[in-house]
Amino acid sequence: MRVCTPGGAWLLFIIVTLRMMEDSVLHAEVKEGDVLPPTIHKLMKGYNKYLRPFFDNGPVTVGMSLDIASIDTISEINMDYTATIFLRQRWTDERLCFNGNKSLSLDGRLVELLWVPDTFIVDSKKSFLHDITVENRLIRIFPNGTVLYALRITTTVACNMDLTKYPMDKQTCTLQLESWGYNVNDMMFYWTRGNESVSGLDTLQLAQYTLEDYYTSESEAVYETGNYPKLIFHFQLKRSILYFILETYVPSSLLVVLSWVSFWISQSSVPARICIGVTTVLTMTTLMMGARTSLPNANCFIKAIDVPTTNALMYGQEMQEREDEMNGIVTAISSTKLRAKKHQEALATRGSTTDSDHATESRPEPQGRCYKSLSLLKRALCFLNFCRVENPHYIDNYSRMSFPLSFIVINFLYWTYYLYL
Repeated sequence: MRVCTPGGAWLLFIIVTLRMMEDSVLHAEVKEGDVLPPTIHKLMKGYNKYLRPFFDNGPVTVGMSLDIASIDTISEINMDYTATIFLRQRWTDERLCFNGNKSLSLDGRLVELLWVPDTFIVDSKKSFLHDITVENRLIRIFPNGTVLYALRITTTVACNMDLTKYPMDKQTCTLQLESWGYNVNDMMFYWTRGNESVSGLDTLQLAQYTLEDYYTSESEAVYETGNYPKLIFHFQLKRSILYFILETYVPSSLLVVLSWVSFWISQSSVPARICIGVTTVLTMTTLMMGARTSLPNANCFIKAIDVPTTNALMYGQEMQEREDEMNGIVTAISSTKLRAKKHQEALATRGSTTDSDHATESRPEPQGRCYKSLSLLKRALCFLNFCRVENPHYIDNYSRMSFPLSFIVINFLYWTYYLYL
């Protein structure tokens, strides 16, 4: 009877373990072969994903189409927009031709085995590929070697905006697609169906904008390293003004109208008149600051929304100045009348009629001529400046007409210019 030594037992254990591992690997290969069709194995045999199709026979042509799922945000501060798109690319790879009349829909993870175009979004600030529950990729191979490759991407793209007519502006943004490493001698881009290559815009709902127009174009990007294929999708957005009418225009106009109430308040009620003017100026200042919170801070140009708010603020300040001027005039007139009354009483008390007659006879003409000259000059200046007021108490009467009329004229010119010019 044979007794196994410890060394022989370990050797037997190692041999049995290796035999079991070999059986399991073979079993796994059989199962993998059962899952993947033989056609895939045949196509991948000798396939080099690092070489583009038609490597020595001219450029490969890649057709593009887009489906705009949503435009999430449009930021005037950062001058960009964020959109979720379905990007579909089609090209023909002669190495992937096979016999049959049905296409092969593969798992998106198998795209790592194939050559794909190096397409990128030109003005993208940040982008990501959706990966819930798996990476949102689609790969489909047709019998003639045509490959369909689709991606679901969310990207933030820069958009140069002209805000001089904000909030009555129209913005034209673009989505540009280019090849990163292949120039026009190696790759060509084209839209598969022209303007109809972009879909999903008819059902698109935006918060502050309406889509007015869109179109596609083909171009070439010129760099130091060469010319590269480029596809551009243009779309024009028009801002909805209703929100700003309710938020800015109506409150500023009501504040201006409210400031006119002081013209109907008695001139003796000085605190009430001044309170309305100060309140109007402070409220308009707050309204102007609120209207600019959604705009870039480093803008050097005047926007359309700045005009009515500044105009309302100027009306408030002008009304406050009129109040101060009116109060000063009334105070001066009252003090002058009081001094004249005291002087007359003093003359009547002293009974100095002789001295007054002598003063009148000594220099009648120079005083009268000087007074008339100054009076004529003052009237001429007031007529030229359209500010002739014979009685200071008529300032309120004139303001009741001039302020509303000028406000209506300014608004008429404002809306005509920004809406129709």
